Amino acid sequence: MAQRTVVVASASGLHARPAKLFVQAAVKAGVPVTIRAGEKKAVPAKSMLGVLSLGVVQGTEVTLEADGPGAEEALDALAALLSRDLDAEEALDA
Repeated sequence: MAQRTVVVASASGLHARPAKLFVQAAVKAGVPVTIRAGEKKAVPAKSMLGVLSLGVVQGTEVTLEADGPGAEEALDALAALLSRDLDAEEALDA
């Protein structure tokens, strides 16, 4: 099973827009991905409610896991997404 650990960079953590973008990317990944924060139970990355239930704030270390063909690439893309401040990018787009 492939695994990545990443620190969430978005100012609002995994809430609102950053959570939406992460979940959308997880759905497009094409492989089942889970996300876990600390000792909390892993949840499916494609579940908005699951992701929000983790209560991830800026600076939280999360672990992503996936298995199957394309898992490494999917985790690389999702980890890169989480390591960016998606809130700041939204301000630039406005």
